[in-house]
Amino acid sequence: MPGHQPARSRRGAERKGDVRERAILDTCEALLAQKGYDAMTVGDIAAGAGITRGALYFYFGSKQEVVTALVARTVEHLWERSRVTAQADEPRQAIAAAMRRTVELWNEHGLVMRAAIDLSLTVPEIGALWSRTADLFITAIAAVLERAGIQAGTEPEQASAMAHALCWMIERTFYHASQESRENLQKASSTCEHIWLVSAGLTA
Repeated sequence: MPGHQPARSRRGAERKGDVRERAILDTCEALLAQKGYDAMTVGDIAAGAGITRGALYFYFGSKQEVVTALVARTVEHLWERSRVTAQADEPRQAIAAAMRRTVELWNEHGLVMRAAIDLSLTVPEIGALWSRTADLFITAIAAVLERAGIQAGTEPEQASAMAHALCWMIERTFYHASQESRENLQKASSTCEHIWLVSAGLTA
């Protein structure tokens, strides 16, 4: 049955490709910590992943593409961790769980998150990815606010406008606190959580 062998080979190649791609992204994240975005090269990434430069170009066309894929993988983890809890019925629990999972990801991948923020103004692909991710969180935050009794809408006192401000406040607060210490990141998270609760009228 000659028609079946290529399919098996393709599946095997895809699995091998997934492993190599993961190694490339893991290496890129490690190099962000060691050298920073500007100093690391495609050669550094390839060497760390145990492949040649030519092999790396089979997966990614440039260092910028590698970092964009790394950011995409990281924000996907952030969204998956927060999505279900943000949709929970009880707003207090949803807020606490969403902030806890956000802290976990910033502790694990803070360098990638900060690189995404730094590069979002100069790398269009990363900027678009970061904006789409923010839009998802703004929608989720607005849903929590609405469940807490805040009126839906885009006026300053309404859920969508408040969620927009809360999302970008959290992003900037975590960006700075994550560079200081895990303790400061946790404190910053607690402050952001308190502000979210106050905004939702849930502190009484």
